[in-house]
Amino acid sequence: MKPGMPPHQELIDNRGAIPGGGRVPDIAELQTLARWMDTVFEIPGLNVRFGLDALLGLFPGLGDVATSLVTLYILYAAQQRGMSRVTMARMGTNILIDWAVGSIPLVGDAFDVFWKSNHRNVELLRQHVQAQDEGSRSARTGDWLFFTLLIGAMALVLIGSLTVTFFTLRWLAGLLRP
Repeated sequence: MKPGMPPHQELIDNRGAIPGGGRVPDIAELQTLARWMDTVFEIPGLNVRFGLDALLGLFPGLGDVATSLVTLYILYAAQQRGMSRVTMARMGTNILIDWAVGSIPLVGDAFDVFWKSNHRNVELLRQHVQAQDEGSRSARTGDWLFFTLLIGAMALVLIGSLTVTFFTLRWLAGLLRP
């Protein structure tokens, strides 16, 4: 086993085959999938690209489920390649943002045109594979920085929502006093 390589990573051969059958898709296949989902079509004259994610999202429920399955397939491929937990959290965050905003009718479809979570996640996977090939650990430093900033942002949102709740309850209590 190469130093720094996850224990199960050495079991994946160059063709992506894994023991017990099945195979892990290579980066080129995932990039093609992300292109179809996020950027395959272009609005002429505007240089705005979109994919099947935005189109399928027009069908409430069913479209969101179909696009989520593709997104989860990319996440599964990353897990099979030994992606770090922090980078998997980044990928999961991309998916959650896409799912949360994308589930809003029409607004979510417009958001899908610009967010492109599949492309973002395949790029994270590509960087991971490249870092493994180069023996670089710099990507992990960036992952931890992102994770720390994400936790900080979540803490600020929590504090903000608690503050709004406090003042709203205080205002309501003032209205109820005689």
